[in-house]
Amino acid sequence: MAQGPSLQVGAQAIPVATESNAIPHGRSYGETRLVQPMVMIRAATGSERLVLQGAADFEGLTIKHAELTPGAWGEGFADRRHPHTYVHELMLLAPDLLRDLHLPAHLSLGLGKGFVPFGTDDPMSRPVERFPVNHHLSQILERAVALAGVQAGPAELEASLFNGDEPQHPDQWPNVSRVGDSWSLRFTLRPVRGFEWEVSRAFVRSPETRDAQGLDASKWSSAVRWDGPVLGKPVYAMLEWSQSTAPGAYTLRSVLFEAQASAGAHQPYFRLERTDRPEEERTLDPFVVLRPIVDNSILGVTRWTIGTLGYAVQAGRIWKVSWRPFVEGSLISVTQVGGGIFNPKVFYGKEQHWSLTGGVRLAWGMGAHRMGRYEQMPDASMAMPMARP
Repeated sequence: MAQGPSLQVGAQAIPVATESNAIPHGRSYGETRLVQPMVMIRAATGSERLVLQGAADFEGLTIKHAELTPGAWGEGFADRRHPHTYVHELMLLAPDLLRDLHLPAHLSLGLGKGFVPFGTDDPMSRPVERFPVNHHLSQILERAVALAGVQAGPAELEASLFNGDEPQHPDQWPNVSRVGDSWSLRFTLRPVRGFEWEVSRAFVRSPETRDAQGLDASKWSSAVRWDGPVLGKPVYAMLEWSQSTAPGAYTLRSVLFEAQASAGAHQPYFRLERTDRPEEERTLDPFVVLRPIVDNSILGVTRWTIGTLGYAVQAGRIWKVSWRPFVEGSLISVTQVGGGIFNPKVFYGKEQHWSLTGGVRLAWGMGAHRMGRYEQMPDASMAMPMARP
């Protein structure tokens, strides 16, 4: 039976407090912020022949100077997670163009501003609130992207063209004149319900400079993911590897494992990450790096090894808003990799650190979708683990 048009709306936000001693010059620092304030929409024509998928992110207002996140880097910040752009995602999708031909394959097309088909899911909808260090290695987001995907049985192949430049501030749009200077491919296999394996390849032209005069990035990613029952209990787990190379300059690698189990309202979770990070010259504000880059050079590479243990509980709903309090703590080790003049022990005062975070995930309306997965999902188990009550 044909379905009529539909409109879904949702919102989320996380009031959070963080304290850490992984701070420049060997001190401890804490702050309270409202992070990930978002409004999401999904509008579809009859039988979902066309879908408009969007997300507005207001972090440019609530964390203008970024969120304290030891190890984070990118878009001018270090040890702080930068705010995302106000228009986080706005994609027009045709999720199954061949449905009327009754073929064993499905063709999907998409155009707009959103996630490039590369790597793993947006950390914003994964169990750990603290963003991983590898965010800029394992995802490519907020680009003007044209994509196509072909799905046949358990296999899917996606390809895209997009602009290489990253946003420089929250209200900036992609440089449309650069659309097509970068590309990606992603192959995904889902042999059984709940299991997924992906391998991705991408070339990103000059992501750090808008005028395309910076270093290019050659990127790889591979990950396995489980989201289904284990001994009768819902379990999510993911193991990923990613690599980004600036030819002639450096190669950054990352390995990450995370998992979450659910027992009624109780949800313990864990993440272990080992990621390389480039070190650039800081300004008078030790959390900010120099922009624009003058000579396309870095001061060295550091390796961040972080273990995070957390616990969340679904506390119910108040005025149709779900409340999910959580607390998570991280043990952090940062060491120097290879040469370079950046010495993390001198800069941070020590090599071993800690971070403690507590907050409440607030959500209303539709759950968060898997940003960057624009095809028609094969089953409900492929939704993000944080999207389900």
